[in-house]
Amino acid sequence: MNYDNNRQNAHNEIDHIFKDLLPTRNMAERPAQVALCHQMLNAMLEGGIALCDAGTGIGKTYAYLAAGTVYHRFRAASGFPARPILISTSSIALQTAAQDKYLPLLSSLLAEDGMITQPLRAVIRKGKSHYVCDDRLEQRLGQLDLRKKNWRAGNALLALRNELDMDEITHLSHYDRERVCVPQICNCSRETCRYRFFLEKCDSGRYLFQICNHNLLLADAIHRGSGRKPILPDACALIVDEAHKLPETARQMFGVTLAAEDIRALTHSLRGERFLLAAEVLTDSAKSLLRKLDRPPEDRPFVHYKTSLAAPERSLTVIARQLHGLLTPATRRRLNSVSTTVSLFHQGHPDMVFYTEEDTCGGTMLCATISDLTAQLRQTLWRQNRPAILTSATLAVGEDFRRFKEETGLLTDSRVTESVALSPFDYQKNCLLYLPQVPPKQKAAAYYDELAKEIAALLDAAQGHALALFTSYAAMSAVKERLPGHGLRYPLFTMGRSAIHTTEQFKASPGSVLLAAGAAWEGFDFPGDCVSLLIIPRLPFAVPDALKEKERENHPTLRLFIRAVVVPEMQIKLKQGFGRAIRTETDTCVVAILDERAAKGKRYSKDVLAALPEMPVTGSLEDVAKFIRSVKGPDYFQEGCA
Repeated sequence: MNYDNNRQNAHNEIDHIFKDLLPTRNMAERPAQVALCHQMLNAMLEGGIALCDAGTGIGKTYAYLAAGTVYHRFRAASGFPARPILISTSSIALQTAAQDKYLPLLSSLLAEDGMITQPLRAVIRKGKSHYVCDDRLEQRLGQLDLRKKNWRAGNALLALRNELDMDEITHLSHYDRERVCVPQICNCSRETCRYRFFLEKCDSGRYLFQICNHNLLLADAIHRGSGRKPILPDACALIVDEAHKLPETARQMFGVTLAAEDIRALTHSLRGERFLLAAEVLTDSAKSLLRKLDRPPEDRPFVHYKTSLAAPERSLTVIARQLHGLLTPATRRRLNSVSTTVSLFHQGHPDMVFYTEEDTCGGTMLCATISDLTAQLRQTLWRQNRPAILTSATLAVGEDFRRFKEETGLLTDSRVTESVALSPFDYQKNCLLYLPQVPPKQKAAAYYDELAKEIAALLDAAQGHALALFTSYAAMSAVKERLPGHGLRYPLFTMGRSAIHTTEQFKASPGSVLLAAGAAWEGFDFPGDCVSLLIIPRLPFAVPDALKEKERENHPTLRLFIRAVVVPEMQIKLKQGFGRAIRTETDTCVVAILDERAAKGKRYSKDVLAALPEMPVTGSLEDVAKFIRSVKGPDYFQEGCA
């Protein structure tokens, strides 16, 4: 009876937080947010796995922080041992916001109300390579004459005496980071070791929430699955935010990757240890490969890179043989890792699938992963006896979670529950979907001319303030070249490798236009009038690769494969891109999809509409201009024009 009372009290506390406490801080009560929090709490209480598709603006972070806090109180009232709650996210920005913004506000409200007597605390956990080793730092400083070292890099090293997390120090060179970070095998005997003290604090029960990224979450799961020492403490519940990124992270964690930076970092390490000839040989032999890796993958298959792996493989074999006993442990580990990886990609392996992804710098990353990812996730992550909340704005298409469950190994798990919390934004009033009556024909010789003409007309109708999301850099470049010929009157920016710098310029130039591809489809925030026109020239269908070919084998026909895999993935990607349009309740935006396959009555028309919120649809540029005039203030029309 007491257990049932505790459950009911927990749900009553959720209502109290969202209906009484948060409104005192000018946060409106949102019934969908309250329902979402109750569903999350239910999964925790019942030991389930909750898939929660939470629309933009629903407030899912407060929902899972409140659910976790109340669940912790329920466990204490029911006599269960105190254990932390683990939160895994994909972005540093969200980790920091949860720790420094959302949780302190919730904590202060609960303290003022008397629900808690100690503040709610969170700690961000990272891998060893992010933290400084005091012994190695002093050794490094003892080797240097700081008067001869770049003054910024020298000051960065000195600053580490007062800062454990190396990510907090600017101007710290990659070479120095490697030489002062905590090693993989840590045998430190210092009584005053800051890293060990940090771990002891993390395990002391001081922090209710332990926050990490998906990589560390999976690394901990792999350790536990193989009987090795866990990286993270035993948690009473797992919350995975930005859960739509979990499958790709898992493919990389259960596989191997190679990017241009891996080879350049090894070359830099060799030079740093004065093995200049070895560094020169590696640089020369990898020249062709690096040129290819520096470009985005576009539609180039893995085999495009394979021939360029032969020369660096030979060089790495010779370097490893000649220098093995002469290198420092850190450089030796890096050499062995890069050499093994290059050989794997060049020679292949019958039990692995090889493919390409765009890296964080806009180039190409070579990837190899196990054939059956879902089995690995089931054996490591889902077999752990703890409830889990997986949430994102793009887990489902409509109310269909099938694709996500297939990718994560949860399709047949009886513990899974599903819920969709629709965005509170008024898309019917604040958004207009434009599908041109006569869209540019993709197979026509003059396709890019027609596309640029259509985009220029849209820019004039909306008075700039636009973001165009392309599915390829080649298409983006082709349109960029042609737009000036159609009377472009607005500052134009193109997102390349320095994405942050470009987006800052774009935001600082009201009325301007940003052309972007790759990572820009998600994760960038443009609230207000900055993006009042979102242009999607082509539907974001994935480029066929070895992964898709492998998955194709599980479906009896190509048509069934397209409907079960290809279309849902396109819809989810489209939802991610659409999320760049409306970021706050007061944002207003025109979303233009120019792909002929999305036009009324065409092959993917219904699929596009099913993926997006309900909103007015037009095929008229006059309607676009009329909508913009009706929702924008007078200052809007004075911005941007040259």
